[in-house]
Amino acid sequence: MHCYVVTAHRASCAQLSVRGSFTGPKDTNLIVAKGSRLVIYTLTPEGLQPVLDTGIYGRIAAIELYTVAGAERESLYILTERLKFCIVEYDSSTGELITKAMGDVQDSVGRPVDGGPIAHIDPERRMIGFLLYDGLFKVIPIDTRNGQLREAFNIRLEELQVLDVQFLYGYAQPTIVLLYQDPKEMRHLKTYQVSIRDKDFIAGPWSQTGVEIGATMIIPVPTPIGGCILLGEQTISYLNGDKGDTKTIHMDMTVIRAWGKIDEDGRRYLLGDHLGQLYVLVLEFDGNKVLGLKLDTLGETSSAKTITYLDSGVVFIGSCFGDSQLIRLHPDKDENDSNIEVLESFTNLGPIQDFCVVDLERQGQGQVVTCSGTLKDGSLRVVRNGIGINEQAAVELPGIKGLWSLRESIDAQYDKYLIQSFVNETRVLEIADEELSETEIDGFDHNAQTIFCSNVLGDCLLQITEVSLRLVSTKSKQLLKEWFPPNGERITVAGGNVQQVVLTSGKRTLIYLDVSNGDVTEVKRIEMDQEIACLNLNPLGEKSDHNKSDFVAVGHWNLSLSMLRLPSMEVVCTESIGGDAIPRSLLLVTLEGVDYLLCALGDGYLFTFAIDASTAQIGERKKISLGTHPMILSKFMSRGATHVFAASDRPTVIYSNNRKLLFSNVNLKEVTQMAPFNSEGFPDSLAIATETSLRIGVIDDIQKLHIRTVYLREQPRRICHQESSKTFCVATLSIRINRDGEEVEEQFIKLFDDQTFEILDTYQLQEFENTCSVECASFSDDPTLYYIVGTATAVPQESEPKEGRLLVFEVIDRKLHLKASKEIKGAPYQIKPFNGKLLAGINSKIELFRLSDSDTGHMELVSECCHRGHILVLYLQTRGDFIVAGDLMRSISLLTYKQVDGQIEEIARDFNANWMTAVDILDDDTFLGAEGYFNLFTVRKNTDATSDEERARLEVVGEYHLGDMVNRFQRGSLVLRSSDTPTTDTIIFGTVNGMIGVIAVLSKEEYEFLLKVQDALNFVIKGVGGLRHEDWRSFENERTQGARAPKGFIDGDLIESFLDLRREKMEEVCHAIGSITVEELSRKIEELQRLH
Repeated sequence: MHCYVVTAHRASCAQLSVRGSFTGPKDTNLIVAKGSRLVIYTLTPEGLQPVLDTGIYGRIAAIELYTVAGAERESLYILTERLKFCIVEYDSSTGELITKAMGDVQDSVGRPVDGGPIAHIDPERRMIGFLLYDGLFKVIPIDTRNGQLREAFNIRLEELQVLDVQFLYGYAQPTIVLLYQDPKEMRHLKTYQVSIRDKDFIAGPWSQTGVEIGATMIIPVPTPIGGCILLGEQTISYLNGDKGDTKTIHMDMTVIRAWGKIDEDGRRYLLGDHLGQLYVLVLEFDGNKVLGLKLDTLGETSSAKTITYLDSGVVFIGSCFGDSQLIRLHPDKDENDSNIEVLESFTNLGPIQDFCVVDLERQGQGQVVTCSGTLKDGSLRVVRNGIGINEQAAVELPGIKGLWSLRESIDAQYDKYLIQSFVNETRVLEIADEELSETEIDGFDHNAQTIFCSNVLGDCLLQITEVSLRLVSTKSKQLLKEWFPPNGERITVAGGNVQQVVLTSGKRTLIYLDVSNGDVTEVKRIEMDQEIACLNLNPLGEKSDHNKSDFVAVGHWNLSLSMLRLPSMEVVCTESIGGDAIPRSLLLVTLEGVDYLLCALGDGYLFTFAIDASTAQIGERKKISLGTHPMILSKFMSRGATHVFAASDRPTVIYSNNRKLLFSNVNLKEVTQMAPFNSEGFPDSLAIATETSLRIGVIDDIQKLHIRTVYLREQPRRICHQESSKTFCVATLSIRINRDGEEVEEQFIKLFDDQTFEILDTYQLQEFENTCSVECASFSDDPTLYYIVGTATAVPQESEPKEGRLLVFEVIDRKLHLKASKEIKGAPYQIKPFNGKLLAGINSKIELFRLSDSDTGHMELVSECCHRGHILVLYLQTRGDFIVAGDLMRSISLLTYKQVDGQIEEIARDFNANWMTAVDILDDDTFLGAEGYFNLFTVRKNTDATSDEERARLEVVGEYHLGDMVNRFQRGSLVLRSSDTPTTDTIIFGTVNGMIGVIAVLSKEEYEFLLKVQDALNFVIKGVGGLRHEDWRSFENERTQGARAPKGFIDGDLIESFLDLRREKMEEVCHAIGSITVEELSRKIEELQRLH
């Protein structure tokens, strides 16, 4: 059994961020680390503009910008959690990162520090300091003349439990200050100077014993002030032993999670706490002496994990607990007593604590509904593949062959008319008072099929039919000018813009006309060598609606394309497209400043060509399948950006992100025509024709996955859907501040409508009662679907819950009715419906319950049997009579329920000590697990083993480092299944960092082929910073002796990156594989892409 693992939604938690001039000496860049990805932005007057989004072969533990002597822009230092590091620079000519240095700071012995690796660069750029292992401080000296790294060395630390370490400013020798805890749990500050010559510490200039016991973070203060700030839970202190300065202020109890420096001289800092409050800390000083500290509350943001001050009051709040934000700080309070204005939000699904897969729109397409965020940033997120159309109006109207929108005048803000072309007629819809009604334009030929229609300069409307070209006054609606092709020939193909028209007369005659200023002037006529199938002369450029085009693109029946220069009609270049499908639609378009020629074929394939707008030379080309039927390409605008709509049996929006073309399917079955329709009654809308109807709707944000947010202001922990009642049952946690200023937890079971997400009912749990699990189940002899909620009473003094309840709710009249309550001895971490009964993992046992009527006439859950011998049963999955259990420490166990004996027995188990976070079943013999060191693995039942001992052991057949912690597996699919969609069953998973991934089972042949592709890609594509893919995906945890090479899994992200390569790189990969063409490999990988 082999698995294909791919990302459907990238990790979105922002753990780290830095500001600097990375892409250019005058640029202000924000660099954000999200799990194993780096996102680089440039700050512009319009906000943050993405420059680069790239994967790193490692979980990023630290990033820092620094300037090498003589360099114009800064270098970026990156450390991964597996203790590989690199220093990279940005190459503006290629838009890629280039590696300047790399290395490994791992030691063969040592206990890793509890809080994760800490790494900082000395302010004078003399060294990099690392706290990686208890009792050791590692140093890499930097040559200050050229920035070269020198040989690393370790220094022994007396202090074993170090909580934070920073370099101090203003010392001739590199000086660190560390916050540590002694064996009596008291906390202290201590400084050391680092001697590079002696490779040892020298006693530091000062120390401070007995600081606040809740102190967690140190902020180094730049010169001329110097010293440091210590952040505690109830106090903030400024300390500088050199000057004997110590200043402390008290605050209400809170947990500061992030800080960011505002001023280069260190006088002001932003602080963010766990409840999302943002503070400004001001050092009041005279010269270089601190007189006092002042703390002011600015307002509420997402709970911050990282804070970076950018410029002019603009701040990035990076969050792992809710959406990240770009905010502006104002000097004055608003009506909500806040100094904060949110400029932009960046969607973050993490942490995904639970999710379910449902088909809310009853279209056969799965949607993921996640429990996302923590505390006040908690929300439900509805995630679905593709772009939705929010329908505004619809009418049954079969047979539409063409669709155009027209304005009342060329400079009018809104569209007024919608032109529909049929086989032997043309109809006009007019919008007035937000209503559409049928009308006629007197100068139009309504008894002919329209081939092309447009507004043109001179306040005219243009209509082209098979017979003639008509110019009609926008004011009088009367015919001004009519032009006929020579010799009574028919017009077969036409295209145009506001000034120009190019059309074909007969099969090969190409005629160029000027239609500006209310007149028609024939400019040039030529005979082509081949019959013409389609053409386009859309002007290139971002704002080109009123411009002329310098070129016309022409598609021929002999499967070739030509670019002709206007007005001479000289053929500039010709490109053969091969195959056996003719071009059906062409579009010249500029997306994110890049000029493209798009060519749609009759078989649903699309060619994309990069073109040079000055010479019309056709450059690199790529081919992708977007459907199986002929396609029509149309340009439209959405939220100020240009996009392309491909109308076909699988309608798709083509858009650009980071100057890369992306494709997102539209959630409609089939579209034949599309026209942008920005009318007063339907602003920013699209008119969409299908085989049977005409619809007008607003398109969602352009992205591959559409995410709808339902803000709760409390933390959702578990979710379950019930189809019969069309509801969700959600367990939530909220924090309330009582009269004494203390935080009090409250937990609820809430019932939501599955369409509107209106709260229908709420059930409050008892004090200290926590929800562990929620399931929907029916029982033998009772077809009613119930919500079953498992709770545990978590008393603060107890190490683990000793009591809990199983609550059985029935939804009656959209309300929760408690039908049964069962007291249990422990926490029901997981419950599952099982053969008409209820299976529960309760502390160290697995117990089976049935629902029956009690002597009093009420329902009750009755225990039938149980299986003991586990540490903590956290996860359960079932198939038939088989049970798979995921244990806290003892990996995966396989059990079976023997109905005759009424017993649960263990068949086999994995004897490795994996700390489980999720389990699932791939087939009857193979089981999937996720463990706490961010790995996935598969185990198989030894059915063919000859001894009982071997049969009792689950054999590990697959190991893979995912790089994120999986909280839940669920069977389902994110894509709308169609005739050409792979029928492979898929498992969806959600992670702590907000990633949604898909796992599909591969045959042995598919696995072996994709393994060759993966090896070839690794040969051609080198990782950022010299990091190796095989090292990144290798399986490693606390019990492994070194990392083990991945097996049984294919990295779908790497495989699908093939489609983004330049043509020459694609050919290199195919050459390395052998006996496959670029087109064949692209087609295979596109099929895999349709899994998600």
